[in-house]
Amino acid sequence: MLFKRFSLGLIWRIGLIMFLSAAMVYCLVQLYQQKDNTIYWLSSVLLFGVTVYRGGDLFHYANSTNRKLSRFFDSIQYDDFSIKFSSDNTYGKSFQGLNQQFNKVLESFRKIRAENEASLHLVNTIIQNVQTGLLLYDQYGRIELSNSAACKLLGFYRLKNISELKTNHHELAEKLLATSDKHFLYQGSNGLQVSVNIVAIRLGGQIKNLVSLQNIQPELQQKEVEAWQNLTRVLRHEIMNSLTPILSLIGTMKHIVDKELPASANDNGAKDDLQEALQTLESRGIGMINFVDGYRSFTSIPSPTFAEVDIEQLVQRMMNLLQPEMVAANIAFSVENDTGHHLINADAEQLSMVFINLVKNAKEALDHTRHARIHIKSFAQNQLVLIEVTDNGPGIEPEALEDIFIPFFTTKENGSGIGLSLSRQIVQQHGGTIKVFSEAGKGCRFVVQLKMTTANDKTAVGYA
Repeated sequence: MLFKRFSLGLIWRIGLIMFLSAAMVYCLVQLYQQKDNTIYWLSSVLLFGVTVYRGGDLFHYANSTNRKLSRFFDSIQYDDFSIKFSSDNTYGKSFQGLNQQFNKVLESFRKIRAENEASLHLVNTIIQNVQTGLLLYDQYGRIELSNSAACKLLGFYRLKNISELKTNHHELAEKLLATSDKHFLYQGSNGLQVSVNIVAIRLGGQIKNLVSLQNIQPELQQKEVEAWQNLTRVLRHEIMNSLTPILSLIGTMKHIVDKELPASANDNGAKDDLQEALQTLESRGIGMINFVDGYRSFTSIPSPTFAEVDIEQLVQRMMNLLQPEMVAANIAFSVENDTGHHLINADAEQLSMVFINLVKNAKEALDHTRHARIHIKSFAQNQLVLIEVTDNGPGIEPEALEDIFIPFFTTKENGSGIGLSLSRQIVQQHGGTIKVFSEAGKGCRFVVQLKMTTANDKTAVGYA
């Protein structure tokens, strides 16, 4: 319709110019024939002026439309949808209609762009907040997309190229660049265990590789704990089933020896020896039952009762509780808190058991250390709370460092090997992790990592 209006406007302007031109020619012919007719001379001048004016109007009419079209296409090309067409509405309804259509098209583009930006922002927010690490890179290794989970998992603040991974994860970088293995497990030098999955996708005529990085270390630790729990439960059951009738039989034999076996002058103390042997067997059997029963806590730890816990107050209470014991042992005991008053969802009693166990392990490791000291540091980082327990003792040997969380493994003479296993199980039930860093002769550092409380967490546990 608008083009029809434009055509009609163009036709009548051209027709008017043709009519004026014909009239001007007629006047000039009459003037030429009659020579002295002033009316034809004035009419010719007037018609010439009107014809020039209408010619300029025709030029402006056609050229303004071209400029309008040029501005319209430029605004689409450069995504400038804020422009409005209205300056030439006074030229007639055709221009008004054309301006309205241009404005409607630009408004539609503006809405589409806003919707795309909102969708892109939503997708980016989801990508940045998922727990799985994501990397998108091209055939040259240039990283076009990476989320915070991937950077945190790999220990980088920002990644621009896969080759940057070679500094800390050389094997992973080589496999990502080769892309021959679409799915593999990667184990880093710091104990990191990651499941890597590579998917090739085509974007803009180019092949891109989308990599998902899933930290499976917590899951493996959880499975390991469950396996040890099952093994301990079976062993405990079998040992208890075997010891119980033995102790019952020993009790019966003691009764027979004490009450029914007559004393004889010629036994040369055999009855006393037998009584002593039975007493020893009974004592050791009861001791073994108590020992085995002590592992009940490892296999039947109660589920934590979650509540809001101020980590600063928790650490301070632990400091007050352990300070007298540290003073008596001549150990410098200090606490540094940089978390402010951040809250976590936790069972305060169970977490206290974890930290007390870590501090007491550190204290026992400092028995032969001069100028012994234990330092507790808590700080917040990326919606996480980290609590470090550091000592300046002899440290842990490399071959023992990987085994200290295994149930029943201990480097102490009178240790049960349950404390650290139980601590890791409690921390895992809180959705956190516990790690150890140590070098022989340079002390030891345990790091407990827990999540901060969020609004969703409060709703989930039913806070008022």
